Amino acid sequence: MDKLKNLASGGGGGEQKPAGGGGEDYLDKGLDAAEKKFGGGNVDPAKQRETNEKITDKGREMFERGTGKDIPDKISN
Repeated sequence: MDKLKNLASGGGGGEQKPAGGGGEDYLDKGLDAAEKKFGGGNVDPAKQRETNEKITDKGREMFERGTGKDIPDKISN
């Protein structure tokens, strides 16, 4: 029964996202990779998750406002 409720609510499997609204999308993964590469190995992306989410959300918002085009959810949620 729970499986039917999940399907009916639009959660049809695939990537599970936290209830907080932000799963790790390609933009988040890219920022994490940049932090690892240029942070000298001293940056733990798991500890910076909330800050990184704010950074990528603001960047997406500015891009959408400036260009008038939406970024696909696959790239940035």
